[in-house]
Amino acid sequence: MGQGIGQILVYAAVLLALSYPLGIWMAHVYTRERGDVVERGFLRLLGRDALEDQNWKQYGLSVIVFTIAFSVFLYGLLRLQGHLFLNPDHLPAVPWTVALNTTASFVTNTNWQYYAGEATMSYLSQMAGLAVQQFVSAGVGLAVVAAVIRGIAKRGGGVGLSNGLGNFWRDLYRSIVYILLPLALVLAVILISQGVPQTFHGHATATTLQGAHQTIARGPVGSMIAIKQLGTNGGGFYDSNSAVPFENPTPLSNFFEMLAILLIPFAQVVMFGRMVLARRHAWVLYAVCFTIFALGVSVAFPAEQHGSAVLRNSGVNITHSASQVGGNMTDKETRFGIANTALWATATTDVSNGSVNGGHDAFTPAGGAVPLINIFLGEVEPGGVGSGLYGLIFYVLIAVFVAGLMVGRTPEWLGKKIEAREMKLAALGALAVPTMVLVMTAAAIVTPAGLASVFNPGAHGFTETLYAYASQSNNNGSAFAGYGATDFSTTLGTVALYFGRFFPLLAGLAIGGSLAVKKVVPASAGTFRTDGGTFGIMLLGVIALTAGLMILPALTLGPIVEGLMH
Repeated sequence: MGQGIGQILVYAAVLLALSYPLGIWMAHVYTRERGDVVERGFLRLLGRDALEDQNWKQYGLSVIVFTIAFSVFLYGLLRLQGHLFLNPDHLPAVPWTVALNTTASFVTNTNWQYYAGEATMSYLSQMAGLAVQQFVSAGVGLAVVAAVIRGIAKRGGGVGLSNGLGNFWRDLYRSIVYILLPLALVLAVILISQGVPQTFHGHATATTLQGAHQTIARGPVGSMIAIKQLGTNGGGFYDSNSAVPFENPTPLSNFFEMLAILLIPFAQVVMFGRMVLARRHAWVLYAVCFTIFALGVSVAFPAEQHGSAVLRNSGVNITHSASQVGGNMTDKETRFGIANTALWATATTDVSNGSVNGGHDAFTPAGGAVPLINIFLGEVEPGGVGSGLYGLIFYVLIAVFVAGLMVGRTPEWLGKKIEAREMKLAALGALAVPTMVLVMTAAAIVTPAGLASVFNPGAHGFTETLYAYASQSNNNGSAFAGYGATDFSTTLGTVALYFGRFFPLLAGLAIGGSLAVKKVVPASAGTFRTDGGTFGIMLLGVIALTAGLMILPALTLGPIVEGLMH
């Protein structure tokens, strides 16, 4: 237990130390006046529209057109892979339902996997299809949050003045070239040095000591895993993700992969403070996100270390001793122990990453509730690259609005009046996706077609179903096992993936566009400060009450019932 706590503290310290300078660099990337020669050539190649600032509608339209184009490309690639090159194991075309869901999953930065990567995808599909989307979908998220921040930071002067949020194509280029590519290159080299495969050779055949022949999947793994972690993507080369030794061979690779999950999301909070010139306010947001993260780990780790009454009653010895780690080791990585699995499960659901190094489905009811609640909160602690921060802004506006009501003044945030339009958009952004999750879960457990995907009965089967639609709607991608791929689940999941991505994204852009034209008003004695502990506590309360109360009835049918049964 003590060793596990020490590992968690070291992880937190390194995360704090690295996210700050990275956030400063990211702010520089998006505020620099002049791009490099390649950037200027790239923008000229795209045409005149790529050189001019866009309002929020033009920016959002560019995002949608870009996503549609890549959706068509990726779907076609998956369906034709059997006839294309870089397919040494001669894998056939991906079935259309799985290809449709996978396309939606990867272009929306979700990477939900209804397939076993090593047995379904050719090397070309993994690299030119899935890995490329892990770069560009993360780049889209970063570009959008940069645009939203510019809208907040603009010193508008009223209707009629420019409310441009920047240019999507310029922001996308900078996100990929100056942030994602350099970090992914460094991490890929580290992972390959630890033993992660990076090859174009086909599956290897090994002979066991008993004389049996075993096929071992390999391929261009290292390059894909690096961006999978850094871009809060989560889609692995292998079916069992980072629980497979080829994706995650050593304790050092495990540490760097976990670090990559939260590095950019926390750095973007620092970036926000720099770009809006409100560093103290950004540190409050940073502290709120870190507090939720710490609370999740402090629940998941002891719950798994303590185990459950079911394990004790079954005769399994789960007592910690000199010869065994004890606790609930079911579906835990024996090389890394309970602490690293609980830490990974918390981190990967605090953001829209979804990668795993163990099985969430085998967690205790209390431990399994942590990733489920994290996802349902909207993954704003601090959330995925880009998407987490503009998701957090929804809750910030709600907290500011409530504070304004309490002091009897028009709500203000960073010197700008928060009025009916911003509050409607914030409410839609914060509540639409949780509502969609509950509706889809209900459809999945009351219809014959939906029940065909539920392989486990009772409360646990309900939890698996709820988790599946929460994960897809919030663009996470992790899963509880036991919820299967049927035509119903893949089709409904595809709807969840697209709506869960673009509804909050467009709401965030609309808020940025609305705030861009507002005048900045000077603070007065009655202004509610948002750069202190009082606002931080209030923001925590708003997050818990807004999304937390929506999921509470569902939790009573799933993890809470399981806990009482145990």
